[in-house]
Amino acid sequence: MYRILIADDEPDIIQLIKRYAEREGYDVTSVDDGSKAVEVCRSKDFDIIIMDVMMPDMDGFTACKKIREFKDIPVLMLSARGTEYDKLFGFEVGIDDYVTKPFSPKELMARVKVIISRHGSAKPTDGNRIKAVGIEVDTLGHNVYVDGEKTELTTKEYGILVYLLENKGIVLSRDKILNAVWGYDYFGDDRTVDWQIKLLRNKIGKYRDNIHTIRGVGYKFDDKA
Repeated sequence: MYRILIADDEPDIIQLIKRYAEREGYDVTSVDDGSKAVEVCRSKDFDIIIMDVMMPDMDGFTACKKIREFKDIPVLMLSARGTEYDKLFGFEVGIDDYVTKPFSPKELMARVKVIISRHGSAKPTDGNRIKAVGIEVDTLGHNVYVDGEKTELTTKEYGILVYLLENKGIVLSRDKILNAVWGYDYFGDDRTVDWQIKLLRNKIGKYRDNIHTIRGVGYKFDDKA
């Protein structure tokens, strides 16, 4: 049985998510503040956290950063605000998905199912290393090196980089990237890919221009910047 932690200061939202989650067979724990989410994660393991951004005492972004210091649990963030800044900041702290309130509980559960599935199956298929320009990916250890220096990437940044490198020179549409990295297409948002590409480019430094934007289509990785 998969375990879900819901962190939200709105009782009605907690009850709504809990009702649908339990119908799907999930074991649900709920708290009403970010600091409580951090504490319960220290003593218990969860397969996913559904976390609201705006909560008293400690907001969701801060709680996510603190939890990531000691556990790798995927986070789906909820927010009444859907600004580009909020979404970008969320991805920067390592969240896996972002849903704006009000939301469809059925869609939320579909996203949860995909995130759990992708996170659980995010295992390297072989011990090979993927190399391109000054970037090297150790698929066995899920490590990325830029000019020999280890670079920390989020799960989604890593997935996009590997997908681009495995298809070097091929133009990949945003839909293809969504489907390959997130595991779904209908529920995806094209801009999510753009935000993650922006963050990934920042992480790979001088090789950022090797990820080419193909206007109106998507992206490709090329050895030539």
